[in-house]
Amino acid sequence: MTEADLASAVGVDEKTVSRWVANPARTPHPRHRYAVAAALEVDVDVLWPEAVRTAVKTGYDREIVSTYPHRSLVPRVLWQDLIGGAQREIIFAGYTNYFLWLDLPNLRTVLARQAEAGVAIRFLVGDPDSPTTVERERIEAVPLTVSTRIRVTLDEFAKLRAAAPSVAGRHSDHHIAMSLFRFDSDMLVCTHLADKLGHDSPTLHLRRRQDGGLFDRYSAHLEYLWEQAREF
Repeated sequence: MTEADLASAVGVDEKTVSRWVANPARTPHPRHRYAVAAALEVDVDVLWPEAVRTAVKTGYDREIVSTYPHRSLVPRVLWQDLIGGAQREIIFAGYTNYFLWLDLPNLRTVLARQAEAGVAIRFLVGDPDSPTTVERERIEAVPLTVSTRIRVTLDEFAKLRAAAPSVAGRHSDHHIAMSLFRFDSDMLVCTHLADKLGHDSPTLHLRRRQDGGLFDRYSAHLEYLWEQAREF
């Protein structure tokens, strides 16, 4: 293929192709890189490996889809898409999970429909009467107590399970400092800060892309919590 042929295939003038050939450090616009690779029938990372390394995450951080300084900044539509789009499993492992019922309209109906479609749904929540809960209430010192928020979830859960008996629920005292929400290969990880409430928690949106990455590490932690938890 001549420079003229390549220029014609990519949609640029021949001088532009000549400059690319003469100076390997010159990186074409992304659309031109992919057009050149397609015309030459080679991978773009063979032609411009540094550009690919810069544009595409290849390390462990490639599982990080997005970050939010506060859980409250996670778009509602993202929660709705993850819940409604799950095909295998949904796990809510917040200590109270209270905000879900407030922020997501018709959540119980959506979850019942998902359960009927065969999606495995689990809730891991704190024990409203445990010493851990009592201590957290002392730290937060707010009128809407932790135990009250847990009981709201337990009430909603009971109504959900009446419609969808396959939904499972367990109590745990060991996730007071970090909430995990898993939807198939996506996960939201919320790490609680000192005396702040849950909506202030820094949040990661992860998507599984490799073995032994962040998603797998947090998933193993979640499954350990579930195995140690008590059914309700």
